[in-house]
Amino acid sequence: MMKRPAAAKKKRSASTIRWIRNILIGCFIGSLLPVIIFRFVPVPVTPLMIIRCAQQIFNDETVTVKKEWVPLEEISPNMACAVIASEDQNFTRHFGFDFKSIRKAYDKRNVRLRGASTITMQTAKNLFLWPDRSWIRKGLEAYFTVLLETLWSKERILEVYLNVAEMGKGIYGVEAAANAYFKKQAAGLTRNEAAMIAASLPRPLKMSPARPTAYMISRQAWILRQMRFVSETSLDLRCL
Repeated sequence: MMKRPAAAKKKRSASTIRWIRNILIGCFIGSLLPVIIFRFVPVPVTPLMIIRCAQQIFNDETVTVKKEWVPLEEISPNMACAVIASEDQNFTRHFGFDFKSIRKAYDKRNVRLRGASTITMQTAKNLFLWPDRSWIRKGLEAYFTVLLETLWSKERILEVYLNVAEMGKGIYGVEAAANAYFKKQAAGLTRNEAAMIAASLPRPLKMSPARPTAYMISRQAWILRQMRFVSETSLDLRCL
């Protein structure tokens, strides 16, 4: 008489395992599809853009979204060099995670140290996630970072980053930033202009290339010095 409850319990357990397995498979496929699609298709909108628009509506402000997709070959090499020099100097040499920089950040008790978050990690966050510092968000960021590094080229990662990164209030991507701050296209950015945009990236809502602070000018000078090393990477970037 005791065998039936045991058999029923075993059946329920097997059913639960199948349900969990199907959920995990569905989540994996659901996350994989946009990664594959955006490998080839320009990104129309990101979660951060939607969040910023909602904040503008909530604050009774004019909704502003300035963005224009441009392929990597139509972006000045100076801009690519500047963001790599500023954000992730080991971009071409790691698989999404710069463990040396991460370790240095934790050793200094400052997880926000520039370089600890790679360009791939920032692209994953910008493209699929929301601004948050929770462990869940960081775990998802690591997951999407692995997918991007596995399925995309370094050139594609850099191209998407330069097109979707927040570069000012309502300004997304280097084309919109170049137009807003220097009245030109991204293809025409000089070394100084590219370095100044890169200098604002840590806090794009607080720092503007149009009104550079002493800190931004100092950081721009540092980025300009670093750019000569970046131009020697395997991406064959030639800063002008």
